[in-house]
Amino acid sequence: MADLHPAPITIGRNVWLGSNVTVLPGISIGDDSVVAAGAVVTRDIPPRSLAVGAPAKVIRSLEG
Repeated sequence: MADLHPAPITIGRNVWLGSNVTVLPGISIGDDSVVAAGAVVTRDIPPRSLAVGAPAKVIRSLEG
């Protein structure tokens, strides 16, 4: 059985999370980022990024 290590999740300003997104404890999602539906966020997401998949992977920057 795995140990539970609760930690706060930090979600920046103007972040969009698709439906059924899972964010693990201790993760930070940067300002102006988008996390696609069904993603499992296991690592920090930098600001202005698009992340998809399980585990979530940053596929592009949203600079513009």
